[in-house]
Amino acid sequence: MNEPFDEPRKDGWLTRWYRHRWVRVVMLVLAIPTALTLVFAIVLWQRFGSDRAVEYAAVEEHFKYGSTGGERASGFPYWIFKAMPGVCSQHLPGGYASLGFVYEEGKDLPIGMSMRNYQGIDRTFLNCAVCHVSTVRDTPESKPRIVLGMPANTFNLFGFQKFVFDCVRDPKFSTETIVAEIERLMTDKGEKLGLLDRYLVYPVAVALMRERLLMLYGRLGPLLQDTEWGPGRTDTFNPNKILFNFPLNEIPERERNAAVDFPSIWLQKPRQGMQLHWDGNNVMSEERNKNAAFGTGTTPPTIDLAAIGRLEEWLLTAEPLKYPYPIDANKSARGGEIYTQYCAGCHGADGRNFSAPIGTQTRECVNTTVSDDDLYGPQVGKITRIEDIGTDSHRLDSFSYDVAVHLGTVYAGYPHRYCHYRKTFGYANMPLDGIWLRAPYLHNGSVPTMRALLEPASKRPLLFYRGNDVYDARDLGFVFDVAEQAGRRFSAYDTTKPGNSNAGHEGKAYGTELSAGDKDALVEFLKTF
Repeated sequence: MNEPFDEPRKDGWLTRWYRHRWVRVVMLVLAIPTALTLVFAIVLWQRFGSDRAVEYAAVEEHFKYGSTGGERASGFPYWIFKAMPGVCSQHLPGGYASLGFVYEEGKDLPIGMSMRNYQGIDRTFLNCAVCHVSTVRDTPESKPRIVLGMPANTFNLFGFQKFVFDCVRDPKFSTETIVAEIERLMTDKGEKLGLLDRYLVYPVAVALMRERLLMLYGRLGPLLQDTEWGPGRTDTFNPNKILFNFPLNEIPERERNAAVDFPSIWLQKPRQGMQLHWDGNNVMSEERNKNAAFGTGTTPPTIDLAAIGRLEEWLLTAEPLKYPYPIDANKSARGGEIYTQYCAGCHGADGRNFSAPIGTQTRECVNTTVSDDDLYGPQVGKITRIEDIGTDSHRLDSFSYDVAVHLGTVYAGYPHRYCHYRKTFGYANMPLDGIWLRAPYLHNGSVPTMRALLEPASKRPLLFYRGNDVYDARDLGFVFDVAEQAGRRFSAYDTTKPGNSNAGHEGKAYGTELSAGDKDALVEFLKTF
């Protein structure tokens, strides 16, 4: 039986319209630029949509060169950073090395500088290690030991900031001179600057960098009129006031000149619950660490919490380098008895045995009010009132009640909002682990050696030099009485200038009335820390 004939096909109007050849030609013509636009968009996204930090498997390398997220908002384009010393050589004749950056052999960037490819360009900026890594040498000719976690006693952050601001305000900081220097540097490395970078990326980067840094200079500039910090020091909280729109040129004089030494950052686990920062204004290391990350260019939206968390975990148990020079065992034993009598009540039994002064604090923003009895007193991690310790008060005054209140707004809306900052009225009693690496001493680094700290202020050096990494094994400190050594120039520290006073930590309770022999013995015992 035959199959019935198929019914005639009734095509829709769209199908009939598409059968016209001219329609297909028009659609093809329209499709080509659309496809090219899509391909171009993909290429642009691959180039300018990037956000990749250089990562390191070993936590020590991550500490030295890993990102905290600061390159996103504050990073310098890598090649501009490399070009600046050449373009602005009159402002930094010795290059970055003259600022006390620590370089490892074979490394292109100094320790404390991280790298991230963000928005299509390699960017670099400071990380935690720039303030917490330094070197120790036995003699001026010795190879330096790189020590992680110690105060960066050679790094001149004040000088670095001044150079950057001086350079971007110089007429030489222009597209023509910067790009020419970049091309020279790349040629020396066997690389070539592409056309897109030459005519678009770097001209835009130079303009944006200049605009941003000039804006920052307009706000931070008043601090550069203060007493120069010199190597190994920073003003911790006055720059924070920029976040809260405090006009720095109008803050009270007592809050100015508040530079302090970079602290050591090892052995954080036994410090939990203690009053942290020099003035003991917080008990939560996580809040302190996030606030410190502002110094590495991070902001609440850009901070890399995973990267910082990795460092926090490592630093819980990271150990200071053991004292590498001979110790007189008999003298040290005698010094141990003196230490127990005069020092242990505030600084712990020894370099590892810390006492727990305060009950464990919680991370939640609950009622954290504690009585003065919980904060102040002769115990490690508690606070000695300023009228008792008698040291320079500028750092204490710089952290005002207003700053404590405003810090409570940082990270508002985030689960890690600050809620433990408070105003205090003295300086915290610190554990002394690795104390041999933490010279100069007192919170503002105004006493060059431990032996000098055991003298009354009237007998401590009035003028000395900071930035030397050659060690003085006798007096427990770095060589401080030479202005220049092996081609390296050091910074003069004048204790008569505002914020630099070497007074305080004096009297019978602080060992300054001991005999010379007892003082020497005490110093010998501290070498075991």
